[in-house]
Amino acid sequence: MLKKALLGAVALIALVGQAQAEDLKEFRIGIMGGENEADRLRNYQCLVDKLPAAIGVEKVSLFPAADYDGVIQGLLGGTLDYAELGASGYAKIYLAKADAVEPILTTVQTDGATGYHSIMVARKDSGITKLEDLKGKKLGFADPDSTSGYLVPLVTLPESIGAPVKEFFGETGFGGGHENLVLEVLKGTFDAGTTFGSGVGEFKDGYTSGNLRKMVDKGILDMNDLVELWKSPLIPNGPIVVRTSMNDDMKAKFKQFMMDLPKTDAACFSAIQGGEFSGYTEVNSDFYKPIIDARKATIGG
Repeated sequence: MLKKALLGAVALIALVGQAQAEDLKEFRIGIMGGENEADRLRNYQCLVDKLPAAIGVEKVSLFPAADYDGVIQGLLGGTLDYAELGASGYAKIYLAKADAVEPILTTVQTDGATGYHSIMVARKDSGITKLEDLKGKKLGFADPDSTSGYLVPLVTLPESIGAPVKEFFGETGFGGGHENLVLEVLKGTFDAGTTFGSGVGEFKDGYTSGNLRKMVDKGILDMNDLVELWKSPLIPNGPIVVRTSMNDDMKAKFKQFMMDLPKTDAACFSAIQGGEFSGYTEVNSDFYKPIIDARKATIGG
């Protein structure tokens, strides 16, 4: 009996060791859609170069998804180790499987805030200058799983327009991610659209961070072509999440690497985050409870 128990314990230890060793071979990063794939891969290349030595893996692989849900499903299925999500995307995962991922960090704006805003824009030459001008017109959202591009406008716009979104606007649709949504507004596909920005700094610069700023920095957007129609209340910055089943040593090393990144490689930090931030701060699921509750009450899991 004792011999069997000892052999069982040895076998269990071996299995745990094998699992941890397997865990250390490859670190898989999910990158959400909404921006040109080549740009996303280029922005994350610095992690491919730096993370193996920092966290003790053989290689880092990037998996750019076509949309938000591609990364969400990868995290739910355990095939991704780390991703940066919007709060609504995290809420979708939490509502489906609360223990699939752990939120560990979020960004801090240059003014110290840990939130950002949904920004509604229209073409400056459209003649649309205020929300009331959009009555009966076509509004574009970014992605069904976007916090700023869909959930928050859906929940908070009715107070500003005095009616549910479906009743006020003649038509709504999705632009296929934040970058493409803004481009579709410029093309005239939508009369206005919802994207995101820090709300810190000047609108003419695309603010200090967010989709508008990224597009300006890439030279594909002139803010003089847009007018801001509406800005949401502050939204919690999205979380950096890691696979819950990842071994604790790798989690700790990865978290420390990310917390140090703004100082050890400011260019890499800026490339990943898309704009100006002061750094990261620790968070957990409680930080996202208002968004989880809002998603559950409106669009569900």
